[in-house]
Amino acid sequence: MDVFAYLVAAWVFLAGCYGLATSRNLIHAVGCLAVCQSATYVLLLAVGYRDGATAPVFSDLKPGSRPVVDPVVQALALTDVVVGATVTALLLALVVQISKRHGTVDPDELSELRG
Repeated sequence: MDVFAYLVAAWVFLAGCYGLATSRNLIHAVGCLAVCQSATYVLLLAVGYRDGATAPVFSDLKPGSRPVVDPVVQALALTDVVVGATVTALLLALVVQISKRHGTVDPDELSELRG
């Protein structure tokens, strides 16, 4: 059971990478990149999970009486969600601007951007 969450994270990441590699649409590519990043949520939750542990609120627990979940991993997962939403919004805004200027969202048709 301990390995299952890591396998799910790897599968979600590989599914997103496959979609990113085969994408013929910039909006689809941004969505696949968001799927790749969602694998990090699963990975962080798998790292921070402890069987039989409680929430890290110590108001009614004596120190060392019960195991608790690591609050640092929870904070990292929350930060990852916020950063992921910000990056996705920024990339979608860039796709909208590319669509306005070049009239397409197909990466192969953007020949003016090649050096």
